Amino acid sequence: MTYSAEIKKLPRHFLPKDFEVKDWPSLEPYFKELLDRPIDSAAALEQWLKDISELESVVSEDACWRQIKMTCDTENKSLEDAFNFFMMEIQPKIQPYSDLLNRKLVKNPFAAQLDHQKFFTYLRNVKKNIDLFREENIPLQASLNVEAQRFGMISGKMTITMNGQEYTLQQASKFLEDPARSIREEAYRKINERRLQDKAELNALYTSLLQKRHQVALNTGFANYRDFRFAELGRFDYTKEDCYQFHEAVKLHVMPLVDQLYEAKKKKLGVDTLRPWDVEAEPVGVEPLRPFATGEELVEKTIECFRKMRPFFGDCLEKMRMMGHLDLESRKGKAPGGYNCPLAESGAPFIFMNAAGQLDDVTTMVHEGGHAIHSFLAHPLELNGFKEYPTEIAEVASMSMELFSMDYWKVFFSKPEELIRAKEQQLERVITIFPWIATIDKFQHWIYENPNHSEEERVASWLRISDEFTSSVIDFSGLSAYRQYSWQRQLHLFEVPFYYIEYGIAQLGAIGLWQQFKENPGKAINNYITALQLGGTRTLPELFKAAGLNFNFSPDHISGLMKFVKTELDNLQKRA
Repeated sequence: MTYSAEIKKLPRHFLPKDFEVKDWPSLEPYFKELLDRPIDSAAALEQWLKDISELESVVSEDACWRQIKMTCDTENKSLEDAFNFFMMEIQPKIQPYSDLLNRKLVKNPFAAQLDHQKFFTYLRNVKKNIDLFREENIPLQASLNVEAQRFGMISGKMTITMNGQEYTLQQASKFLEDPARSIREEAYRKINERRLQDKAELNALYTSLLQKRHQVALNTGFANYRDFRFAELGRFDYTKEDCYQFHEAVKLHVMPLVDQLYEAKKKKLGVDTLRPWDVEAEPVGVEPLRPFATGEELVEKTIECFRKMRPFFGDCLEKMRMMGHLDLESRKGKAPGGYNCPLAESGAPFIFMNAAGQLDDVTTMVHEGGHAIHSFLAHPLELNGFKEYPTEIAEVASMSMELFSMDYWKVFFSKPEELIRAKEQQLERVITIFPWIATIDKFQHWIYENPNHSEEERVASWLRISDEFTSSVIDFSGLSAYRQYSWQRQLHLFEVPFYYIEYGIAQLGAIGLWQQFKENPGKAINNYITALQLGGTRTLPELFKAAGLNFNFSPDHISGLMKFVKTELDNLQKRA
């Protein structure tokens, strides 16, 4: 089947073509009409659902643009005000209507005539949302939406000076690859000292978010926010016990490989002790990898890489570039991190990141590019709710692209030895990311099971969990002040709680797809597309099955996949 990136903005039939979301009084009549409309046939019900979908798409895209603009320029007060206005004055008024519309749907006699396979996950989500809705949570959730964005504003202001020049922390991270150990240490210490300047503010912010989240859970009848959040995220197919099993499997089957990698790094660098500022370094005389110089060059090379893989993939990024849906380079005042934001009405999503010319930026770009392709493939689905796919399969889309794309990285690295180094670093990262995923996830379980903890207890818990998943090969002596607050760099803790185990589950899926790719690239990519174009119309295990994968994160499965990655890494190193 041929796919086209010539994505079209959804035509409007229910809302006026020139309608814009400006305030609640102009928006409310459309919700009222849907709520009051009689539904006297199956056809009328389907049309009603399409009209709800259109309204959802317009409102969702408006909210997304407000957030995109604010994260691109956290110092612009008018952009912050526009976002806050939506979250405090519009979103809270939508929620009661959404609940009433959900109830109207499930009570309608014609709902039983909807195609079961097509609507199963959609109706399951609707019923879940009805179960979780509480009027008293509306102001709390509005406040949380606004307050969580303060993390980006605080972090976006962080800079350090190296060699007399100011750098954002993202830009400064390139100095951690410098062949001179003294420069690496200087950058490491400056970055961490800068983070410590805001430790009290970030701690207070996190405590406030935690308390409000806990109250949301109590209001909904849950013992803690973790249990509420599992329900809210629609984790129908795994439990907290599965997460605990994942943590133990990482300790058992991944940590020994991580220790091996760091022992090899220590030997390669010729140092007596491996310090945290050595982890990204190469030996003296080996220049750091610099795959691109500018954001535009990153786009050009990624498009070329994607087109070699499958022309449609490159066309998606080209379309986004033409539409101005890319903001890639790091700068002061820009929020940290990277994301792909689906735009429900336009179709073509927006990629935001903080590139500074490193291999990690290539990984981020192809990762977010995978998310973007998912957005393109799901856009033709009939209802907005069909496109709300599980976050675990969303991360399979992005992490698989990191691995698939390696076969086409010649566009970034013309020298064979640099290409091998880049692939080595990527595969090392595939392994070393698991301990951090387990750390962040296990920390959140503790945080929300113990919502009334003190800041001292938080530090103690973080260090205890961190020690479980930190290689003993790395010497952190004298750096405890930095380690105590190293959790504060993780955006997800502040903005999207409990969104992190997904990366671990998805990495297992991505490795499985890469195994397929090594045997038959065309078939693997076809399986990838087949799964992604289903959007959220199938359960998570069914989406994995559509990609030719088992939904499995047992210790034995993890062990087998880790052995596969390690073998591929060893084969690369033999060629170096």
